[in-house]
Amino acid sequence: MGIVSEEEAIDELQKLINQVEGPLKKTFERVHQGYLRENLSRFLKARDWNVSKAHTMLLDCLRWRVDSEIDSILSKPIVPSELYRDVRDSQLIGMSGYTREGLPVFAIGVGLSTFDKASVHYYVQSHIQINEYRDRVLLPSMSKKNGRPITTCVKVLDMTGLKLSALSQIKLVTIISTIDDLNYPEKTNTYYVVNAPYIFSACWKVVKPLLHERTTKKVHVLSGSGKDELLKIMDYTSLPHFCRRGSSGSSHHTQSVDCFSVDHPFHQQLYSYVKHHCETQGQGEPAKQGSFHVGFPEPGADGVQIAKTIESEMHKSENCNGLGKPVDDRTVGP
Repeated sequence: MGIVSEEEAIDELQKLINQVEGPLKKTFERVHQGYLRENLSRFLKARDWNVSKAHTMLLDCLRWRVDSEIDSILSKPIVPSELYRDVRDSQLIGMSGYTREGLPVFAIGVGLSTFDKASVHYYVQSHIQINEYRDRVLLPSMSKKNGRPITTCVKVLDMTGLKLSALSQIKLVTIISTIDDLNYPEKTNTYYVVNAPYIFSACWKVVKPLLHERTTKKVHVLSGSGKDELLKIMDYTSLPHFCRRGSSGSSHHTQSVDCFSVDHPFHQQLYSYVKHHCETQGQGEPAKQGSFHVGFPEPGADGVQIAKTIESEMHKSENCNGLGKPVDDRTVGP
């Protein structure tokens, strides 16, 4: 007899996952943080509610976590601190605040990230640490504060500065996105794209048909900096700094809330958290150098095709007039 409802699918997956023991069971507890059904639902959504495929995906995720020692990654600081600063300066990501519903707002500088100041392993380590800090610290805290499960975030993608040279980093970006797709599925509620130049419009037009409808429904391309639309779901204080253009206030104030900066409270709290856990677990001072190596999954056929499509379209757009000119949201589908 087939599964007839989402609740039954969750029940079936829960029965299967209850059979895991030892390290897999322990790491799964890290994953769900007490919100078991909500997290089983994520893997089911990622596999179109096919219980067997979701079970396989979840087991693969748990094995990856054990093999890569993901449970201990929040006790492995990137050192020395100068190297961590270099990573933050070239991998532009931060948390600017929360939506009015309590979802963390993550800002990502897609166009201006250069990924050229450290090895790929440090960038992957940093990305996973942010994921784990979000899932183990921020989301459980907001769930407790709001009295209901909060298991997702929103992401605001700043396309300022996007240009052809970004192709040199497409392999690393593909690695990171594949890690997220396979091991952190359905953690982002909505993607808001802002400050989009022509080249993004061209790429999005050809990439969108390659994406699952579930994904494209989450992507909203906003006009300009997106400030007016974003203020419908969050307060001004939670707006990423690159969405505040045209607002009153001094440039000094705008600079002071740069959520990409290593000096931003989010990054300071995260780094302090990791260093503290390193010390309390008796590891003493971390090594001067040495990244936390994580197994890189091979991108699926869909990911490879998307990467090739983006590369081809960006080359086509290289000599297009207005390459870096922002586009109005009317020229790009939602």
